[in-house]
Amino acid sequence: MSATSITNEISERICSHMNNDHQEALLSYARHYGGYKNPKKALMVKITCEAMSLDVDSQIISIPFENHLTDREDAHQTLIKMLKAIPK
Repeated sequence: MSATSITNEISERICSHMNNDHQEALLSYARHYGGYKNPKKALMVKITCEAMSLDVDSQIISIPFENHLTDREDAHQTLIKMLKAIPK
């Protein structure tokens, strides 16, 4: 699929869902993949085929994906895989 397979509309829906329902996951991404020791707040602001952008304590960071995402379901599975890869 093309790089436009994660449209702005899909990105907005994923971000809204993550921000409303998965705050702890976003904080985990910020800690593990973003290098933040004790983030207070993390919001997903955008997701593309290449990376997710988080606003962590008012600083925008980009966390690249290992593989190019192909669609919304691939994004979903990748986010779950990344979360499961974080040591408890």
